[in-house]
Amino acid sequence: MSSPGRRRIDEIGDESRRRILDAAEELFAERGFDRTSFVDISERSGISRGSIPWHFKNKDGLVMAVVERAIERAMPAERYQYVPTLAEVFDDSATLVRSENSALLFMILAEAISGTSAVHGQYQEFLTRRRGGLELWLRAQRPEGADPETASKQERAFAVALNGVLLGIHLQALVDPDGFDLDEALQSVAALFDKNLADVWSTPPASARARRDAAKTGNG
Repeated sequence: MSSPGRRRIDEIGDESRRRILDAAEELFAERGFDRTSFVDISERSGISRGSIPWHFKNKDGLVMAVVERAIERAMPAERYQYVPTLAEVFDDSATLVRSENSALLFMILAEAISGTSAVHGQYQEFLTRRRGGLELWLRAQRPEGADPETASKQERAFAVALNGVLLGIHLQALVDPDGFDLDEALQSVAALFDKNLADVWSTPPASARARRDAAKTGNG
């Protein structure tokens, strides 16, 4: 059992870590990764510059910690331990758009596009979790008798498309927040999703490709 003194030291360390992460997240969202230094983070957080590498080793370690915390906040691990309702999926998106420093996810995207970026794997995990949640939701409504392998491919394709739409709405809301009503846009997508839900399992994407290939062969 830890002593009161040890617990107090741990509490101070946790508080310092939180303040560093808060400051780094704000500065990354404001300036980007490259233009943010440990000195900037120290001034913003009120924590000495020398303490930052003690907590995070180096800037890549700090970036990864900021990313992991942002992802967990946006998509809590417990969210997809059960099948969320469609309303919860879209509520997540609206909450994410309206959250502080939500632009950070797009700052991360710019970094993640480079395969050598320290955040590439973390952003990939974020996208995988988003798509995975949508796939779970679809799988729970899969019609009886559907071929599992084909259905899984179609559900994945639909999840990718819907996730892209949600990210696109998020980006537009950040760039042009007064240009449209966020809730109306999300409701429109939800209505379209509901209306075409049965189509997810009706025509396999492979069949469409086969028809296009056959048409090209015929034209040749």
